Amino acid sequence: MSMIQVTNLTFAYEGSYDTIFENLSFQIDTTWKLGLIGRNGRGKTTLLKLFLGEYPYQGKISANVAFDYFPFSVADPDAPALEAAQDASDGCPDWMLRRELSRLEIGEDSYYRPFSTLSMGERTKILLAALFAKENRFLLIDEPTNHLDQPARRLIGDYLAGKQGFLLVSHDRAFLDRCTDHILSINPEDIQIQKGNFSSWQENKRRQDQFELSQNEKLKKEISRLSSAARQTSQWAGQVEKEKYGSQNSGLRPDRGFLGHKAAKLMKRAKVTEARQQAAIAEKKTLLRNVDEADGLKLHPLAWGKSGPLVRAEGLSL
Repeated sequence: MSMIQVTNLTFAYEGSYDTIFENLSFQIDTTWKLGLIGRNGRGKTTLLKLFLGEYPYQGKISANVAFDYFPFSVADPDAPALEAAQDASDGCPDWMLRRELSRLEIGEDSYYRPFSTLSMGERTKILLAALFAKENRFLLIDEPTNHLDQPARRLIGDYLAGKQGFLLVSHDRAFLDRCTDHILSINPEDIQIQKGNFSSWQENKRRQDQFELSQNEKLKKEISRLSSAARQTSQWAGQVEKEKYGSQNSGLRPDRGFLGHKAAKLMKRAKVTEARQQAAIAEKKTLLRNVDEADGLKLHPLAWGKSGPLVRAEGLSL
């Protein structure tokens, strides 16, 4: 067992003032089957490229394993599929490569066909087999289910479930559930790693969001109450301070010592209430940092009268 350690990772694209990552620190066990999730634009593929050293960055990424990326281009697309896989697997023993191909149900009749003539699904399987045939590697797998039908997705999901040591990007939730045991989520404010598959992460996220939303509502009410209380106490203190000097027309001499003590006490109470209010506001700011909000979907269908056909086609061929 070894670890991939990321320390104070900061990255921004050249010419951009906005950072994609800022002072991120986390560690990954190289035996994990890790799913990488996050909304589009959060930097999933960018993170994979940083692991590969393709972009300059600040901070440190340390690992005692090599990284391989999927998908990749084969050197000679017109070469036989088996030969292309052998080249991609860095000359690993032929029997190991054939074992991986067999597990992905690639028949021997496909071995000698030009790689470029294979279906996208077959290419995906051959490239994955070539990578997993290599040793001491940590795989960075980016959207492997593109171009795959459901049976192929299940097959590759089961194949990955029997492996270890990869970071998988996918928007297919069922696929992530099938083959991952940890989830790394890129959030608006941080990166979090949880044990479990996508469904368990989603349930934990739902509970956390629900808790933060309820706490936020409580704090909003508390801030409003404290603000009103502080304002009222301050007004009382000001009124007492006026009474301290009495009315010019009353001719009465008020007990200034008592009233001064009372005014000071009320002012102190107002300051304590205000401090509690500021503390509640500060606590409120720590909530909802990672609660994703989406704008409502609005559809504006075109008006259609029933006076004529909606679609007319003549001589249509498909």
